[in-house]
Amino acid sequence: MGQSDGKLHNQVAIVTGAAQGMGAAIAGRLAVEGAKVVVSDINAEKVAQVAERISAAAGSSALSMRTDVTKEDEVAEMVEAAATHYGTVDILVNNAGILYPTRIDYVTKAEWDEVLDVNLNGSFLCSKAVLPIMKENRFGRIVNMSSSAGRSVSTLGGVHYTAAKAGVLGLTRGMAKEVAPFGITVNAICPGLIDTEMARENCTPEQLRAYEESFPIPRLGTPDEVAQLIIFLATDAAYITGASIDINGGDLMM
Repeated sequence: MGQSDGKLHNQVAIVTGAAQGMGAAIAGRLAVEGAKVVVSDINAEKVAQVAERISAAAGSSALSMRTDVTKEDEVAEMVEAAATHYGTVDILVNNAGILYPTRIDYVTKAEWDEVLDVNLNGSFLCSKAVLPIMKENRFGRIVNMSSSAGRSVSTLGGVHYTAAKAGVLGLTRGMAKEVAPFGITVNAICPGLIDTEMARENCTPEQLRAYEESFPIPRLGTPDEVAQLIIFLATDAAYITGASIDINGGDLMM
């Protein structure tokens, strides 16, 4: 993880979907930069392991929470636990998400609802839950995980994933406008194909190599590169709100 210059010293961050992949990398990088981290995921066992690794590597405690971001009561419990344990909440990274490659002819109403519920409604519920704390503090940083899918169309996911990630961009702009007077910024990042478990579960090695060769920067992005972008957006240096920022090795060139 490298050495920290403490950009986020003593700030409190919640990261959802933190049991693996980008979420785990984001939580780890936040801790290295001095933040006190609450790692949340629906998989209690895996997210507890992430918290243990962060504590060992960063030398500070990380609190793990089993949370279903589609359940408003569980989201409220997560935020309350963070505020009780650490005193406040300064940063929220809405990373929890799911992807299915189902083509539209085979997408059921139940699967459509599930994908939008986790990717879009989860970001709304978690953001709404932290806003009273951030408004009282007159400071906050919310970063929503959208995707290149939200800007164009999904490489791996079905129409429901593209629709949900496009919705995240609208949510980001709407919230950013409303909460800016309270010192709160809200931004979205739009990763392309990142080297995560999700990518490898939905692609063959041959398909991944073909994608890599098609990018202007001919490789997959790494979870830590995504995490570094989020660190910047979480700092006071980011005079940015309501933005959607691409991180895709030049793919799409949008």
